[in-house]
Amino acid sequence: MSVETLVRRLELDLEAGRRLFAAPVRYVTSVARLDQLPEVGLPEIAFTGRSNVGKSSLLNALVGRSGLARTSHTPGRTQELVFFELGGRLLLVDMPGYGFARAPKAKVEAWTKLIFAYLRGRPSLALACLLIDARHGLKPNDEQAMELLAETAVPYLVVLTKADLVPQAELERRAAELHRALLRRRAALPEPIVTSARDRRGLALLRAELALRSASEPKSSSAE
Repeated sequence: MSVETLVRRLELDLEAGRRLFAAPVRYVTSVARLDQLPEVGLPEIAFTGRSNVGKSSLLNALVGRSGLARTSHTPGRTQELVFFELGGRLLLVDMPGYGFARAPKAKVEAWTKLIFAYLRGRPSLALACLLIDARHGLKPNDEQAMELLAETAVPYLVVLTKADLVPQAELERRAAELHRALLRRRAALPEPIVTSARDRRGLALLRAELALRSASEPKSSSAE
C-alpha cells in the first residue's frame, strides 16, 4: 500500500471519528445490577481505569461537552455503570473506577462482580478503553484489569491520560514501554493512544479508533 493511500485512509478515519463525536450525546441510564442493563442493540464502548485517572474529563473532551459527567450526577454514581448514547450509533459506558481504598469492602466486591459480569456476558460490547495515568504508568491493579479483560475475551485499548502533565521524553518512554507490554497481552490492541483532555492531544486519533470499532462486529456472548 502506498504512502498516499495510507495517508488518505487515515484522513478518512479521522473524519469518521470527527463526525461521530460531533453527533448529539445523551444520558441513557445508570445501572447497579445486570437486570437493569439497557436492551442489547447499539455497539458499546466501555471506559475503565483507576479512580482519579481522568475518565470523566476524557469523556467530556471526546464529545465536546464539559457537563457530560454531571448529567447523571447523584450520590453513588461511581458505584454504577453509566450509559450515554452517541448519535444513535454508539453507547459509551462509564464504569466505576478501581483502586478506591475508601469504599467499603462489600461495595468494592459488588462493583467487581458487576463489572466482571458485564464484561464477560455483554454481547454488544465492542471494545474496552483501559485508561492509565501517564504520570504513573502501569500499576499492579492496571495489570489485574488487563488479566480480567483477557479472561473475558474483551478487546481493549490502552489510553494514557493527562499527557500534558508529563515531560515529552518521559511520555515517549512510557508509551514505548506500554507498547512492548501490550504485545504480550491477550486481547490488547498493541498501540496505546496518548491523550490529554486539557490540550486535546490524541483526541482525534482516539475518536477515529472508536468510530472504527463501533462499526465492527461486537464480541459474542460467553455467558448464558
